[in-house]
Amino acid sequence: MNPDTAAVRSGEELNLANLAAYMGEPVTVEQFPGGHSNLTYLVMGADREWVLRRAPIGTIAPKAHDMAREFRILAAIHPHFPEAPQVYRLCEDPAIIGATFFLMERRRGHILRDRIPADLSATPQQISELFIDCLARLHSIPLVSNGLDKLGKPEGFVERQVKGWAERWRRAQTAEVPLMDQVIHWLETHLPESADASIVHNDFKLDNVMVAPAKIAAVLDWEMTTIGDPLADLGLTLSYWCWVNRPNVRTAGVPALTLEPGWYTREQFLDRYAARTGRDLRNIAYFEVLGVFKLAVIVQQIYLRFHLGQTADPRFRDFGERAAALVALAAGLAEAHA
Repeated sequence: MNPDTAAVRSGEELNLANLAAYMGEPVTVEQFPGGHSNLTYLVMGADREWVLRRAPIGTIAPKAHDMAREFRILAAIHPHFPEAPQVYRLCEDPAIIGATFFLMERRRGHILRDRIPADLSATPQQISELFIDCLARLHSIPLVSNGLDKLGKPEGFVERQVKGWAERWRRAQTAEVPLMDQVIHWLETHLPESADASIVHNDFKLDNVMVAPAKIAAVLDWEMTTIGDPLADLGLTLSYWCWVNRPNVRTAGVPALTLEPGWYTREQFLDRYAARTGRDLRNIAYFEVLGVFKLAVIVQQIYLRFHLGQTADPRFRDFGERAAALVALAAGLAEAHA
């Protein structure tokens, strides 16, 4: 067993015979256990290996977990942003493993959740800087000259984000959370003017990057990537980041690694990003609320699968409570910035 993989979870097995026939050689499979949504596997042949990505089992929101779209996004972005892994094959035939999937290269590095491994030999400050600079580089890639402007529609991006994620919340609800109506109303009535468009990863967080000595080895999980206001990315990233100077404002259930000494504070984070991109951050408070709102919806969507018995993963048992706590945090931030 590889140090970063585990045996495949019960109920999430792949049809190895069909997969081997598709690959043209015998294969063995292990699972990357850390993710909460799409299922990711290590596929090993005789002398090579691949990473396989497929959608989760169970109820899936419309347009979510689109593996064919993620494959095409990675194929377009990889030549201009080497942290995006190279993709190899897309299979849209559900007869192979029961769902669309794609194969991409395996990258090696550390995914940081609750500690910095001793062999990484990096300080929290160094990792903070690598992480922020990586996001800044992504947001600085020219779109039109690289043919990347076709990956999304920046006009009306923020308004569509609010409307679309509100609809996702309503489809995923398992209990009444009255504060969410307040959050949605605040977001609808405080829409800011949009900045110049960039690539928006839409889930850029510490445990979606692989850290290697002196570099970010990979950025993962590109399924929600589009073109829009980069501050939407920055706001969501801040909603995941726990600030040592504001321990009372942290997202429920998110590992608190960045609460430890040495990590960038919120102010340092924003100052470095602004210096690297030259972007105006005057509306960042709005995008922080938007980010926490979206994170609440994501957590609730995951909980819905558990609630319906479509996954037995015990990690998701309290996700309904976490989603409600995130809604309360979003409401508090919105009130503070009203």
